[in-house]
Amino acid sequence: MAADFLETQVVVVGAGPVGLMLAGELRLGGAHVTVLDRRDAPTTESRASTLHARTMEILDCRGLLAALGSPPGAELRGHFGGIPLDLTLPSRYPGQWKVPQTRTEELLQDWARSLGADLRREHELRGLTVTGDRVLAEAAGPDGPVRIRARYVVGCDGEDSTLRRLTGAEFPGKDARRELLRADVAGIDIPNRRFERLENGLAIAARRGDGVTRVMVHPFGSAARQRAGEPGFTEVVDAWKQVTGEDISHGTPLWVNAFGDANRQLTRYRAGRVLFAGDAAHQQMPIGGQALNLGLQDAVNLGWKLAAEVAGTAPEGLLDSYHSERHGVGRRVLANISTQATLLLGGAEVEPLRGVLAELIAHDRVREHLAGMISGLDIRYDVGEGHPLLGVRLPCTDLVTAGRRPCGSAELLRTGRGVLLDLTGSAGDARLRAMAAPWAGRVDTVPVEAVLQGPLRGVGAVLLRPDGHIVCAGAPPGADFPGALRRWFGAPR
Repeated sequence: MAADFLETQVVVVGAGPVGLMLAGELRLGGAHVTVLDRRDAPTTESRASTLHARTMEILDCRGLLAALGSPPGAELRGHFGGIPLDLTLPSRYPGQWKVPQTRTEELLQDWARSLGADLRREHELRGLTVTGDRVLAEAAGPDGPVRIRARYVVGCDGEDSTLRRLTGAEFPGKDARRELLRADVAGIDIPNRRFERLENGLAIAARRGDGVTRVMVHPFGSAARQRAGEPGFTEVVDAWKQVTGEDISHGTPLWVNAFGDANRQLTRYRAGRVLFAGDAAHQQMPIGGQALNLGLQDAVNLGWKLAAEVAGTAPEGLLDSYHSERHGVGRRVLANISTQATLLLGGAEVEPLRGVLAELIAHDRVREHLAGMISGLDIRYDVGEGHPLLGVRLPCTDLVTAGRRPCGSAELLRTGRGVLLDLTGSAGDARLRAMAAPWAGRVDTVPVEAVLQGPLRGVGAVLLRPDGHIVCAGAPPGADFPGALRRWFGAPR
């Protein structure tokens, strides 16, 4: 029987949170996208449950927080390697927001589909051919083989990425030496434990509102095992009793897994027409919820750039900037996670180091530095020199736009286009409007009558990329807005 043949512009492999976020971003930019996932339904396992401040800001920029509902108030107390760390920073959403991954996936799936993404479940990638101007993906579907031709393919299919294996992409780093056992258990009543380092190991327990308790445990000195599948509940029970002395064998396990301290990163996030994002691009221990947030932010950086590429409006080098910007961010996150794994899973030999770090965290500048790194709020891309705002994300700001309409800065990015904020006052600057006119449809010009608070006060204008990062700031002619428009949004019409 002849195989089906589909045409699209981008194939996304993997319908987890990262793949779905990318699909939505691509559709906002007008790209046709087909998402392949071997599962027949979204996950029912709430693996990653922490959204950090920068991710919450991004969801706000896309108008998704209302659909998310009202997650419980943020926990401002985070940690660095189990050492308490106050995550308070300037943002509307400081701290850790607890949202089950099942809900995050549901939200992003509904959003991507509402924008027109073609999501095909029970489709497992089996082969890939890359030519000069196309990729040909071969998948096994529920009704037989499916062939899909596209301009690009993006692997968002996790740390065991099929796309990475098919392409032979270099994935250097370290295999896991230690691991944490993790389980969601119903029917047990044990004390909550927040990164308790006991004589025999590390124990963590947190009881949820539905009565289920998540436990995580690592006996000091134990090594990561080579596993064909997930560990059994008996292994968790034995380790928990060894470390805490408590018996949880009468509980009902809802989900059991193990995650090690493997630390790997692709040499290149882009190889021609093949790109990677999320855990397919970097493998790390999910300490402090950073892994999911890192992947979602990969998707938001890549989506608008790839959409512009397939639309033919991208300037030279725009798509390559995905690797140059996100590889450095990923490398930094992997380094801090590796450090935290040592602090968490090391035995008595790490106690002096933990003591010194606890003293340093008491100093505001150290605390702010670590909190900025973990939350993603401190990311600054290299977009050129000049104004101190260049490269940072648009700070949360209250504005009054034309017609005296109050709004938050996040609202301005709902369309997924660039934004030129004219901050010169009620009359606006005719020069700015004239400058931006040739990029209409790619960049929205928004006159602002007043900046109510925040670091934008006194700035003549700012140019924002669709991901919310500032690429030009100041006042013309000193600030080169035409040059920035060309660099990030291509040739004028």
